[in-house]
Amino acid sequence: MGQKFTVGDFGRNLREARKARGFSQERFAHAVDLDRTYIGGIERGERNPGLKVIIRIADALELDVVELFK
Repeated sequence: MGQKFTVGDFGRNLREARKARGFSQERFAHAVDLDRTYIGGIERGERNPGLKVIIRIADALELDVVELFK
């Protein structure tokens, strides 16, 4: 069986994509209208964002949602 994709994997993908686009955590949180500590929690795998938040994140990063799950 293959490895499972975890919340931590999503968070790492988010952090990499955010940094690649030059966003600070604070600036990115503002762009998606979320608290910076919530974004940090997602990136550390401590928070499990819902679909609406995932879509907002992908839109702000100008990515297809699927890209955040690879």
